[in-house]
Amino acid sequence: MLLSHFLLMADYNLWMNARLYDSAAQLSAAELERDRGAFFGSILGTLNHLVVTDIIWLQRFGAHPSNHRSLEPVRAMPTPQSLRATLRSDLTSLRALRVELDEIIGRWVRELSADDLAQTLEYRNTKGIVFNRRFGLLLQHLFNHQTHHRGQTTTLLFQAGVDVGVTDLLTLIPSE
Repeated sequence: MLLSHFLLMADYNLWMNARLYDSAAQLSAAELERDRGAFFGSILGTLNHLVVTDIIWLQRFGAHPSNHRSLEPVRAMPTPQSLRATLRSDLTSLRALRVELDEIIGRWVRELSADDLAQTLEYRNTKGIVFNRRFGLLLQHLFNHQTHHRGQTTTLLFQAGVDVGVTDLLTLIPSE
């Protein structure tokens, strides 16, 4: 059941990110960069944060003992030096990186096994502090973190006059 949950979350992630970027594309570069008082300032700043943290977490997940091959492209990426890093300064190039990450996440989640989820993963946070946590719960955190900041972004977009529309996970849950 847990693996099917993560497959659903990977699909939801892909779907929602496409909706967010389609919505954001309706705004000018100046509107995307405007400081709106959010934790990461602007819409573009928040979208960059999501890409930054996904790269950081996927690189940590790349150290999993199963050495998942689909994470190879992320292992080769430079590690962001700050949670506030601007990896791309325009929506088009940021979206290209977002799409690449979402495709990697989708392939990777389909590689996972129940045994993978039960493993303990040792990793360091951005301050260098070592943690040992259950891998499946860390994966849950990845998807929860994305949902949290996408929620912030939909609010920022709405305040800028753009309605993202339906964002509920329920939309992707199949009927039985």
